[in-house]
Amino acid sequence: MPDEPDPEVYKAPPSRTPVSERMTTIPNPVTFIQAAFNYVIDAPVTFVREWIERQQAKNRFYYYHQKFRRVPDLSECMEGDYLCFYEAEAQWRRDRLVDQQIVEIVRERLGACKHREGPNQFQNCAKEVEQLAQVTKAYQERYGDLGVHGNARTCLMKQKHRMMEEMKAQENASQ
Repeated sequence: MPDEPDPEVYKAPPSRTPVSERMTTIPNPVTFIQAAFNYVIDAPVTFVREWIERQQAKNRFYYYHQKFRRVPDLSECMEGDYLCFYEAEAQWRRDRLVDQQIVEIVRERLGACKHREGPNQFQNCAKEVEQLAQVTKAYQERYGDLGVHGNARTCLMKQKHRMMEEMKAQENASQ
């Protein structure tokens, strides 16, 4: 098979404009502006960006989530140990944020199920509804009625009062 096509077999179509008119046409100004923009603005910016990317590729930064060690609960801190109080408070705030995100994720799953199932949502999303009820009940038992300014100490007192009420209810039930 020959490298070049045979000009006799594959003839070029005739041009509609005469050769003399093709030589005198003015070049398109848009192509001139695009070329000027490319050489004046785009090329230097692209060069600098690629140079920065090459420098950053040499020094790769790997991001990992910060892992906190579990600290003692507020009830386990000794009296006057303010550092332990601070760490327990920070731990409680992180746990509260995690629990809020768990409730939000379960709520989003229920919303997606309802959207997906449409009119059949009551029978097909019963598992998600039950799971949301359990998660919100657990969150409400632990963090409900604490308000915006709730902290580890008020949460611990709420837990203590709830446990005392349960013990009284068990004593009354056994009598």
